[in-house]
Amino acid sequence: MIDQSIDQLIARVKEMQTKFIIVTGGVCSSIGKGVLTSSIGVLLKSSGYKLSVIKCDPYLNVDPGTMSPLEHGEVFVTNDGAETDLDLGHYERMLGIHLAQDSSISSGQIFQEVLEGERKGKYLGKCIQLVPHAANTVKQRLLEFALKHEVEYVLVEIGGTVGDMEGDLFLEAIRQLRMELGRQVMLAHLSYVPHLEWTGEVKTKPTQHSVMELKKAGLVPDCLFLRTEQPIPEKSVEKVALTCGVGRDFIFQVLTFEALAKLFVDLNEQNLCARIQQHFNHEEIKKADLSFWQTYISLIEQSSKELNIGLIAKYVGANDPYISIIEALKTAGFYQQRRVKVTVIDAELLEPGQEEHDQAWQQLKELDAILVPGGFDKRGVEGKVLAATWARENNVPFFGICLGMQVMLIEAARSLVGLEGANSTEIDPKTKHAVISLLDEQRGVTRKGASMRRGAYPCTMQPATKAQAAYGKPVIYERHRHRYEVNNAYRKSYEDAGLVFSGVYRDKELVEIAEFPDHRFMLGVQFHPEFCSTPRSPHPLFSAFVKAAVERKQQ
Repeated sequence: MIDQSIDQLIARVKEMQTKFIIVTGGVCSSIGKGVLTSSIGVLLKSSGYKLSVIKCDPYLNVDPGTMSPLEHGEVFVTNDGAETDLDLGHYERMLGIHLAQDSSISSGQIFQEVLEGERKGKYLGKCIQLVPHAANTVKQRLLEFALKHEVEYVLVEIGGTVGDMEGDLFLEAIRQLRMELGRQVMLAHLSYVPHLEWTGEVKTKPTQHSVMELKKAGLVPDCLFLRTEQPIPEKSVEKVALTCGVGRDFIFQVLTFEALAKLFVDLNEQNLCARIQQHFNHEEIKKADLSFWQTYISLIEQSSKELNIGLIAKYVGANDPYISIIEALKTAGFYQQRRVKVTVIDAELLEPGQEEHDQAWQQLKELDAILVPGGFDKRGVEGKVLAATWARENNVPFFGICLGMQVMLIEAARSLVGLEGANSTEIDPKTKHAVISLLDEQRGVTRKGASMRRGAYPCTMQPATKAQAAYGKPVIYERHRHRYEVNNAYRKSYEDAGLVFSGVYRDKELVEIAEFPDHRFMLGVQFHPEFCSTPRSPHPLFSAFVKAAVERKQQ
């Protein structure tokens, strides 16, 4: 039954001539598969092709929503509320497209779907196996995605490292798909090429072994991308071509650039875009128009003055837990011709009694602006409250995001409204003044996964406010990921103390934006604006925040 539907999907995809580019990684993780996938996408989109992207993650979690940012980095949220890998943030920022739940596939989702199907009798009593049933489920997701979105190219990033057993399911699905679709599939393999300082040489042996692992899975790469810190000698590249069985014209070097846009230009100068089109037998080889990215590179290079913005963080020393915020700050800075230096301060160190308390406060007092990001649970919250107090009392630009807005309101409740011990019930379930609390529909929720208020919601703006001036619109849509909300019972008390609730979700009268009108810039939002900031369109609130920091520094 499922085999027949796969055959039908294959036939339709062949008819549509949809092309798949599969990106895998070798030698080690964190070498930039998401960045490479985005780069390929930028070149193809700039050549006029319509495309979309899928990330396949081998972990058994259904999605990264229940993972700590210390474990897996940032959880990126799409408009439809999907909690996804941070690589989808790379794709959206660089490609200027909006992705959805179907762009994120995990092994956990595949196994869940197969087992639920088995319980419902979907497989007619057959013995359920990885091949064909789980592999077919992966293929079905990829094929249905291509048909649904009607794109010319589907870019598929396979997470993890080739050779890890948890990724074998996806490699097997790709092997089958390649047999069934032929030249409509291109396999691009990114491999790390180390440079040994003590010998002064680059070593290609790890790449050779990585390709051997691919070949064991029945896959031979069509093109190789060599991740390197410095240019690889031609002799070494030719050696890779010979030992790995990849044509020299289809081997590319992926260098490290401070400005990511330079990678797009560099890969284009290596004729990557033309080679991809040649592989797929395009009659016309289109050229990529990278004029915007050239202008953006110039903008970055002209941004010489530094702006020091503090990130009062809970997740410190981890793998990119705040990458979208950092990128949004940097982008907003470039448009103000400023190079934003993000100083990460551990929120716990701002609390009394910590060993490095004095050093942390010295760092805080030297900042040009303060941003308090989202997070969960009580660790570090009191340090964030103290940072909010400092910003309010010293007229330092302050931007609170999600928990950051709640922290701003907790501080205001204690200092301005006079509610001693005011808190969120997430932080102190027994607080006498629950200025932040659960909605009624959240009180009985016991499942952790996919149970928050997630995705894009409308927000009605209050006229003549900093928020409305930044957006220039009466209604905006922003992405959420949280459970706790501002308690409306305290809104009048806040307003009497001078706060303005400049954005509200009217359907449920939920506070979305709060600000101090007499402060240089002290504004908090319940949503996550960082997810919608791109190099082409920096987010208006980040732009207003950075502008306020620039003005303060100038004065």
